[in-house]
Amino acid sequence: MEISSAAMASIGSKNPHSAGTHELRGAEILVKALQAENVKYVWGYPGGSVLHIYDAFYKQDTIQHVLVRHEQAAVHAADGYARATGDVGVALVTSGPGVTNAVTGIATAYMDSIPLVVITGQVPTHAIGLDAFQECDTVGITRPIVKHNFLVKDANDLAMTMKKAFHIARSGRPGPVVVDIPKDVSFKKVPYSGYPATVEMRSYNPVRKGHGGQIRKALQLLLSAKRPYIYTGGGVLLSNATQELRTLVDMLGYPVTNTLMGLGAYPASDRKFLGMLGMHGTVEANNTMQNCDVLLAVGARFDDRVIGNPKHFAQNERKIIHIDIDPSSISKRVKVDIPIVGDVKDVLTEMIGMIRETGGKPDSGALSSWWETIEGWRGQKCLNYDLGKGDVIKPQAVIETLWNMTKGTDTYVTSDVGQHQMWAAQYYKFDEPRRWINSGGLGTMGVGIPYAMGIKLAKPESEVFCVTGEGSVQMCIQELSTCLQYNTPIKVLALNNRYLGMVRQWQEIEYSGRYSHSYMDALPNFVKLAEAYGHVGMLIERPQDVEPALREARKLKDRTVFMDFRTDPTENVFPMVQAGKGITEMLLGSEDL
Repeated sequence: MEISSAAMASIGSKNPHSAGTHELRGAEILVKALQAENVKYVWGYPGGSVLHIYDAFYKQDTIQHVLVRHEQAAVHAADGYARATGDVGVALVTSGPGVTNAVTGIATAYMDSIPLVVITGQVPTHAIGLDAFQECDTVGITRPIVKHNFLVKDANDLAMTMKKAFHIARSGRPGPVVVDIPKDVSFKKVPYSGYPATVEMRSYNPVRKGHGGQIRKALQLLLSAKRPYIYTGGGVLLSNATQELRTLVDMLGYPVTNTLMGLGAYPASDRKFLGMLGMHGTVEANNTMQNCDVLLAVGARFDDRVIGNPKHFAQNERKIIHIDIDPSSISKRVKVDIPIVGDVKDVLTEMIGMIRETGGKPDSGALSSWWETIEGWRGQKCLNYDLGKGDVIKPQAVIETLWNMTKGTDTYVTSDVGQHQMWAAQYYKFDEPRRWINSGGLGTMGVGIPYAMGIKLAKPESEVFCVTGEGSVQMCIQELSTCLQYNTPIKVLALNNRYLGMVRQWQEIEYSGRYSHSYMDALPNFVKLAEAYGHVGMLIERPQDVEPALREARKLKDRTVFMDFRTDPTENVFPMVQAGKGITEMLLGSEDL
């Protein structure tokens, strides 16, 4: 059956996904569902159990399928697309190893609350549980790492299941939803009368509007603070509440910080922004967190990388207001005084309205004194670094150069996981939301290139840079082939220090320099490798060549460029809070080791 754009248009404008009852195969109903959800891209890899679905894709032209080189990258690319656009990302994999290869991508999205629908093939229903070829218990395997999952045993249920999957993925606290479809279900013909316009789920009704009384109490506490602080996380971005946050911060004049996942929610170039907080946060961000008397936490979860040792954090008495869409996140690690369950955007909007209505003002004298204290901490300039003799490239300088060249432009930066990720977070000043795309909760190496190619498809006119290391990049480097096939010209900045840098740093500090299996002895020639994939490769070994190389790469707008920056192998990420320490117990440099 043809499901082309012309056929879609001929159905009619009132309800293009319902044209009376007629018979369709399960795979065709699936495609109809994706079209009804306005899905533009699906990242996937075919296999036996999804061949009927791929045949249905062949007969339509409204959704572009992107053939990745590994199922992990399919989910990562859909994830990167979702993070940059706010839309639900979609991936498609086959049964058995297709599913297990996708697990890392699903877990990555789950930990960072990213809306995905992952469609997985399954062996025919009659073969489930009989150890059939390429069978695995997809529902069982993915249950701990999804918001929800479905096994569709009847093609009649497929349309409603897809409606539920998208609704669950994007509403409340977002997350990945897996839809497992046996091969016979995708082949069977059943009556189809259209895609559901609405969905109601008795057991799932996330709260959006915060409790007015709680918001009023929170506002009274906030305005009476002597040492206030606003701490925000990825929830601000996920609810598209950056404008509301900026309005609130500017109205109050309070200091603000973002977590790693929240960077860009408040402009990093604004003086009220104290930098990222946590394990590799700034002195001013961490000290303010520890010494404030009223803390407003917005869409954040007080995780171990942010507050360090909870006992140390609890040493100083403070009142905590916590706004989150997920009630299970509130008082999970830190007891709070005023919980507000609701969508961040809605709650902040109501809070701003109350301030305007009441004309409430902060204590200006106390706030001025508090800012003097904060400026004293900021005066330590904890992100300053030693350029050395100028004979070796400092990784921080690469990031600063990139930021100076691209600030104010339409730019996205992805990263893998490790030292390079922290340097990018510290030295690239993100002023806009959804421009910094990285794996925070799971800390997944290999996401950088798939994230970047997913973003480049969504934002073809934007510049997309992937900051990576020579270790991380090799985990999904085969996706350079996908970049060529689908014309997604990204720029890869590999900060190559010949070590698994973050592992080496911990081994230097915690294990007396016993560098157990953290050195890369047999690295490929990345320039030749990039060229073998059909791209441009550059080797940059001198500090004076960093800026010219970046300028040249940016000029090559239609080419993927892999830049191999040979950086100082001894450089560490500072500030640093060691495991088990409090957030103010920071190592500020090698002199503290």
